Amino acid sequence: MYKLGLKSLIAVSLIASVSLAEQKGEFIPASTNKLNNQPTIDGGVYHPVQNGKTGPYRINERILKGGFYSGRVPTKNEIKAWDKDIMADGTGLPEGKGSVEEGEEIYDEKCVSCHGDFGAGGGGYPALSKGNAVDLQQTLTNQRNEPDADGPVRVFGSYWPVASTLWWYIRDGMPHTRSKTLTDNEVYALVAYILYINEMEVDGVEVDEEYVLDREKFLKIKMPNVDGFEPKIQGKDALKNVREYYKNPKNFGGIKVDYDKRCMENCQKDTAKVVRVKNGGISDFNPPLSNKKDLPKKQEMTDSKPDPIAEAYKNSCAVCHQDDSMGAPVAGDKKTWDTKMAKQGIEGIYSNGINGINVMPPKGGTDMSDKEFKAVVDYMINLKK
Repeated sequence: MYKLGLKSLIAVSLIASVSLAEQKGEFIPASTNKLNNQPTIDGGVYHPVQNGKTGPYRINERILKGGFYSGRVPTKNEIKAWDKDIMADGTGLPEGKGSVEEGEEIYDEKCVSCHGDFGAGGGGYPALSKGNAVDLQQTLTNQRNEPDADGPVRVFGSYWPVASTLWWYIRDGMPHTRSKTLTDNEVYALVAYILYINEMEVDGVEVDEEYVLDREKFLKIKMPNVDGFEPKIQGKDALKNVREYYKNPKNFGGIKVDYDKRCMENCQKDTAKVVRVKNGGISDFNPPLSNKKDLPKKQEMTDSKPDPIAEAYKNSCAVCHQDDSMGAPVAGDKKTWDTKMAKQGIEGIYSNGINGINVMPPKGGTDMSDKEFKAVVDYMINLKK
């Protein structure tokens, strides 16, 4: 099981929102997994709502009272602006054409910096090809149950069930920093090039360096993994197919339970032996791995050389206190410090420094403890010029 129809998920969300009843200021969800007398795909957890919030999060109380608020009817221009989907059956796919050769030029100019030479990936961005798509599709059932086992290879050619998603995403989202700047012909050219580096065929014809892709040919693309996803979510019977699929827990390794009753625990059973590979099979970490999470112990101030107090003054305080150019009292200026001591006392001087005064930030912007900071202040007062 790889994915679930978006409309089904939306339906579940709406049911969760509207199937709530108000009781003494607290909204308790109704216990049902039916909508319009049809079973829903259940398994969510409902949380009580009180005073317009569930936990710390505020919710839309109007929804809890029932009913749907759909707003106004969109205009034709608004619908046209939103309706940009490119569907697997060709809906929304514009006319155009582009060659592999043109696509390679565009790719080298606008795509290679992220997706690597020949779509090999790099820099944290996904690979677009790892070789022959038909051969790599056979790896999707590989299990990584041994340290040296080859896992499944999931790239466009081997994994995606339809090519329309690629066309649509390139047009709307690429290049990454300048999306929607490609012409339709440039998109066709890039798709042709990506088919080429995945060593694919279209309607029995190899996509070679001279291949030209147009709308008619595009609609004949059949991806190697077109039947690799379940349940089937395409077509007018999609929702019915999804319901039937989940009606039988054996389809996804579940324990056979009463379908009309909710199952919130022990609903799955182990269907394959899973071997956990510790640390990715690596044992010679240097330094060794440690589960200790405590912070290093703070070193106590000592008389060792170099003097840590003097170092703290030098690194954090001297820039303002080494002379009077910054308007701050100069370290070792006995007359100035005696005057301040007479007016504020030592605790007042400490307080000003710890809390900040005038343009001086608290503790001079350092992360010293109060004890450390006071020691540095004492050092500045008693420093001999």
